Amino acid sequence: MRAPPASVGPVSVAEVEFRPARVDEGDGETLFWAMAAEIAVLYDGLEQNGPGMPKAGPAELGPPGGGFWVGYVDGAAACCGGIKQLPDEGACEIKRMYVVPALRGHGIARRMLAFLEEEARRRGYRVARLDTGSRQHDARHIYESTGYVEIENFNANPHATYFAEKALLPR
Repeated sequence: MRAPPASVGPVSVAEVEFRPARVDEGDGETLFWAMAAEIAVLYDGLEQNGPGMPKAGPAELGPPGGGFWVGYVDGAAACCGGIKQLPDEGACEIKRMYVVPALRGHGIARRMLAFLEEEARRRGYRVARLDTGSRQHDARHIYESTGYVEIENFNANPHATYFAEKALLPR
């Protein structure tokens, strides 16, 4: 994975290129482990793929119902995220969203989220759900400001404190 630029100005939507990827190889795997390391520090050693955690690996974030993408800025891997099919008909879960720290604050997470929602619509999903923990204030702010509404725990994640969904209205 090529290192992201040390500092960038505002990143426009057109400057983020999303490519299909796998969570267990290449840039997708590198970004996953960077996210997992950050989560482990933030939540006192929590393991993303640990016991009791909802599954979101290659099987869940791959065909036929899921997908995973890496976003590139100036040719460098900058973010990632995926969608996972849920048992409820027409529902998916946004998973593994991450932006490299050097590029935060430039709207990349919002762009990634919008891209994932559009991919979910394209695949026929009518509802997107997600979760986050109590120490990820920026993530929760992004979700609430883009139309996600708080709901009950839908995925039995023992470490999440915020669960939300958004209707994916046709464009």
